[in-house]
Amino acid sequence: MRRREQYKHLLNLAANYVMLACEAALFAYIWYEIYYPMLLKEQRFWNRGNWAMIGMYVLLMYFFTRTFGGYRIGYLRITDICLSQILSIFCANVVGYLQVCLIANDYMPVSPMLALTGLELLIILPGVYLVRFVYTRLYPPRKMIVIYGQHSPKDLIKKINSRKDKYNVCATASVYMGYKALYEKIMEYEAVVLCDLPTKMRNPILKFCFDQGKRTYITPKISDIILTGTERIHLFDSPLMLSRNRGLTIEQRFAKRAMDIVFSLGAIVISSPVLLLIAACIKLYDKGPVFYTQERLTRDGEIFKIIKFRSMRIDSEKDGAQLAKKNDDRITPIGRLIRRTHFDELPQIFNILKGEMSFVGPRPERESIASQYEAMIPEFSFRLKVKAGLTGYAQVYGKYNTTPYDKLKLDLTYIETYSFWQDIKLMIMTFKIIFQKENTEGIDKGQVTAAKK
Repeated sequence: MRRREQYKHLLNLAANYVMLACEAALFAYIWYEIYYPMLLKEQRFWNRGNWAMIGMYVLLMYFFTRTFGGYRIGYLRITDICLSQILSIFCANVVGYLQVCLIANDYMPVSPMLALTGLELLIILPGVYLVRFVYTRLYPPRKMIVIYGQHSPKDLIKKINSRKDKYNVCATASVYMGYKALYEKIMEYEAVVLCDLPTKMRNPILKFCFDQGKRTYITPKISDIILTGTERIHLFDSPLMLSRNRGLTIEQRFAKRAMDIVFSLGAIVISSPVLLLIAACIKLYDKGPVFYTQERLTRDGEIFKIIKFRSMRIDSEKDGAQLAKKNDDRITPIGRLIRRTHFDELPQIFNILKGEMSFVGPRPERESIASQYEAMIPEFSFRLKVKAGLTGYAQVYGKYNTTPYDKLKLDLTYIETYSFWQDIKLMIMTFKIIFQKENTEGIDKGQVTAAKK
């Protein structure tokens, strides 16, 4: 098993290159047999541009597939990989078709690109299933032991067990049983999960696992995530790590605001028919107000009024503020549809244009709910170092009912590892979560907030 382990990434890489080569060959055929002769007939294209055209298509396909996670065959669920491949092929072919039209300076037949999309799906999706089948046979789930501290690891184990194809939790052990006994148990398994251990007790175990070459999964603490954003300083022979703790720099904030203005104006124009249609449906359903405004928190704790399409009954909060629950009867039929597709969030484009929000950032919380979270987790206010966002790290990689502590970790990861490219990637990834039902799942009955007792 260990000898085969070194070839795992090679198998994944080879499969990805073969799929990309197939997509390139199919596009080349469509280009040479259909589009190029049409351009040549009207003397609008030069022969030397053929390779550039195919190369651009390959770059587009690689960009979208990598961004959506379609190349992570051994990592994501098979359904996630297939969804990523479908979205990647669709996006690359839409952009590729627009590129052909721009070169021709005219509208070109769309049927060849539709045929290309169908052919790629017929080849790539079975290919993904085949590679995944080989992958799971060569690399079965690792036998894992979960080492925990004062808190029960049952929630984490439940999440890990949802991926039986990749992980196999065989045992648990308390860190308080002593290092000698722990080390003996660790040697019986292929991987170790360190679940919320006190730092002082975690470090010796981590070093032991490192020495023994054991794969180790760690639930990070807030301080660990802050360290990911530090700058390495090599002015002395003693390494230093500098944490500025100021959120985004002035240059990053300027670039982010410029992007928000440009993208929000474009989004308003493009989505205006959808906005009008949803508004009409809500009004016709119960004659109530179309929009729903609510006070939320943004950067530095400033309060603003968020704008959303109303998805619940008019009297939905007569008993006070609370998050939506699973199968919540307060949600209207129209509301259920727009919540599922996240279209209820579309009016927040106007919040972005006004500068109250950003396209990407931590999800804005109500002041009352944020206060409850901060009473349990004082660091929860760390999320307010940047503007609230329409989408974000926690929205893409978490769920609606993600616990406040995990949400804080995800948002801090975004803040500490911020880059302009990461904003672009998260915006593209948002299209993927529209098709994932679990991302919009409400909290359990009996809960008022996402916090679990």
